[in-house]
Amino acid sequence: MAGPHLPPQAPAVQVPLLDSNNDRENRSTDLDRVLDRLEKFLTFLGFKQSSALSFSLSWAGFVVVGVLLPVLMLEFSQCSGCEKYQITNFELDIVASQTCLAAISLLCLSHNLRKYGIRKFLFVDRSFGHVASLNDLYIKQIKGSMRLFVLWLLPCLILKIAREIIRILYVQRESWWLSVAVLFTLVLSWTYVSTISLIASILFHLVCNLQVIHFEDYAKLLERESDVLIFVYEHIRLRFHLSKISHRFRIYLLLDFLVVTASQFMTLFQTTGYRGVITFINGGDFAVSSVVQVVGIILCLHAATKISHRAQGIASLASRWHALATCTSADASQLRGSNSVGNLEAFNNSLYMTYSESDLESVEYVALPTPTQLASYLSSYNRRQAFVMYLQSNPGGITLYGWTVDRGLINTIFFIELSLVTFVLGKTIVFSST
Repeated sequence: MAGPHLPPQAPAVQVPLLDSNNDRENRSTDLDRVLDRLEKFLTFLGFKQSSALSFSLSWAGFVVVGVLLPVLMLEFSQCSGCEKYQITNFELDIVASQTCLAAISLLCLSHNLRKYGIRKFLFVDRSFGHVASLNDLYIKQIKGSMRLFVLWLLPCLILKIAREIIRILYVQRESWWLSVAVLFTLVLSWTYVSTISLIASILFHLVCNLQVIHFEDYAKLLERESDVLIFVYEHIRLRFHLSKISHRFRIYLLLDFLVVTASQFMTLFQTTGYRGVITFINGGDFAVSSVVQVVGIILCLHAATKISHRAQGIASLASRWHALATCTSADASQLRGSNSVGNLEAFNNSLYMTYSESDLESVEYVALPTPTQLASYLSSYNRRQAFVMYLQSNPGGITLYGWTVDRGLINTIFFIELSLVTFVLGKTIVFSST
């Protein structure tokens, strides 16, 4: 900001500016590399469908690996004991629910990526006005999301492999080679569809957590600035981003929730209505698939409620800022020059200042302000008051067709699910009187 006022012969000041620019470019380059790796990974999974060829290859691979291979293996590979344990019927239902969930994830996410690109999809594009100083936080959050993906997928994959190995040992097929082929095919198909459904939830989780970074930076803005218009414009931009996220993900979140709910109740019907013994051999896939589906829903709800509460908490933070600014202005002239650096630093220091009883008594002896100072003080007070009222009337957050995803909505979902579970158990579990 002070660069144009410096004389051209001041090399001692120009060098730090060049270093700062180099650091900014390096951070931008690091972010580009991380985004390129993420985009390649999504392309490998078939999410990038930018042309007719990539669209055809993506869905053809999904149909072959996610649908045809497991169904053919389960239908045409006979085993002794499959009918006894009712394994085939159970597994076909599981394949259907997993495939449906993965298809929804692939359809919704590929549409958004094709329309916006990876940068605008994650809201880290330079056109959104995000400063370069946040690039390190972007990189940290993206890497953390990928670690979270591996952290959840790897244990489920190990559990899936263990279940298939145990089934080979207890349920013999015509040959060991056929058993190994079935194991490899089912594990490959399960890993593919589970990765697609779980990475979609991780991406939504990532988008919300990237916005949390901006809300945290916005909270720090109350300490750095004193112009209310800057606060209003920045909050309008943040609410616009939340509205875009809600619009892009609302179909995915709604269908994802409905499919997972239907799948869980299908599992409940199957297991409680089955008259035989449920073991790890015939019911293990229910547990593995349920973990992946429920984890995906939990990640989505956690991310949505987190950003919603951060957005709603801004009003509380601004109210505290307004109250402290009002109560600590014993002399109205301190706020008259609010644009000066000295007064801004004094105001920021006063945000967290605690007054003793003697300090409060000394306020009575402060000189009365002049009419000009009083008018300036009232104008500043009215602007802050209008800003707080604006935040209280526009809380923001992730919404689904007008419903804000917060604790209230989660409590409603919980009681609806609990009622449905009770209804299903009442229909399937019957205790006979003796």
